[in-house]
Amino acid sequence: MNSENPGAVEDVAEGGQLRASTLELFFDLVFVFTITQLTHAFTHHPGWAALGQVALMFGVIWWMYAGYVWLTNEVAPDSSARRTWLLIGMFGFFVLALSIPGAFTGSGLAFGLAYALITVVHALMFATSGTDGAAGIRRIGPFNALSAGLVLAGGCIHGWPRYLLWSLALAVQILSPYLVHGGGFVVRVSHFCERHGLVIIVALGESVVAIGTGLAGQDITVGMVATVALGLTLVYVLWWAFFGLDDERGEHALGALPTAERTQAAVAGYDYAFYLLLVGIILTAAGISMTIAHGHEAASKAAALALSGGVALYFVGQAFFRQVLGLPRPWVRLIAAVAVMATAPIGMAWVAWGQLIVLVAVGYGFVIADDLMSIREGGAGKYLSRSTLIARRPRE
Repeated sequence: MNSENPGAVEDVAEGGQLRASTLELFFDLVFVFTITQLTHAFTHHPGWAALGQVALMFGVIWWMYAGYVWLTNEVAPDSSARRTWLLIGMFGFFVLALSIPGAFTGSGLAFGLAYALITVVHALMFATSGTDGAAGIRRIGPFNALSAGLVLAGGCIHGWPRYLLWSLALAVQILSPYLVHGGGFVVRVSHFCERHGLVIIVALGESVVAIGTGLAGQDITVGMVATVALGLTLVYVLWWAFFGLDDERGEHALGALPTAERTQAAVAGYDYAFYLLLVGIILTAAGISMTIAHGHEAASKAAALALSGGVALYFVGQAFFRQVLGLPRPWVRLIAAVAVMATAPIGMAWVAWGQLIVLVAVGYGFVIADDLMSIREGGAGKYLSRSTLIARRPRE
């Protein structure tokens, strides 16, 4: 981590992890499968109902997955016992992902039981850790248990009561940090931000997979290669939009906050905002999957809206991230979200690859314009500095 970040010194002093461990990266492999399952859940029955189901399922899943990021931030997997418990949690997440396609039909109980297992392992690891997080889990744990109970109860019944109970579970999770004020948890900034960044990378990988699976079995032609280039460029735009500057700026902003204020900012800036970022990636991957093999044809309404809407939601999430952490120009990302959303009719009225071309151009244009403003204000990062762009301030 950059030595200018005060969080780095604090991390060392508290003995927290400075880097994500390889076990945590192994743990993230299950998240890859989860994103894949959610993407398929939308593409198999695209529409508003599928979007609501995906948003609801991912909401409760992300809360506990982010909870495991907080867990390993506080409780390093440095013993056989801790690694075993994490493996059990990983098993729970895998079963949870397996149950996603039928979560609202026949596998709701499996979803609920897996979720309960995940929650219990999370609470036990925190409670027995001997760290400051043990006090924190005593505050937030009852709310997590209530949410898990609602998810399990919803899995036992069918129809609208399942939607209601799972929605209540998500509402409890959203509100609980503000009811308990996040006391007891210590955010070790470098590790915390790196882990969340890796989650974005993992999710973006699903968009790359969507390009490959969507074109599986197709003859390799000039048109297909051009479409692949467009698809990969769109994924790159999403990567660059966050990792170009905001990843580092967010880490510095979080590390600069007093310890007492850091927990709430971490919840809002990384847990809540990342939910929007990740759902945006899921929808983008779904849109790519539904259009990539038929780029010369008009896109369906669901496919066109998923493709442009996913990128738009990603930008909205980034605007929220900037607003929470006090980063520059959240409004630019909001304008970008409106602009990319406006490209959806192109796919429906013309052809899918036409929408993809305009979407890439508009999205990348806004990101580059924002970068230029940052550079002119003196902003820089490991991927972006004055030397990387042609535009410079005139000498005074």
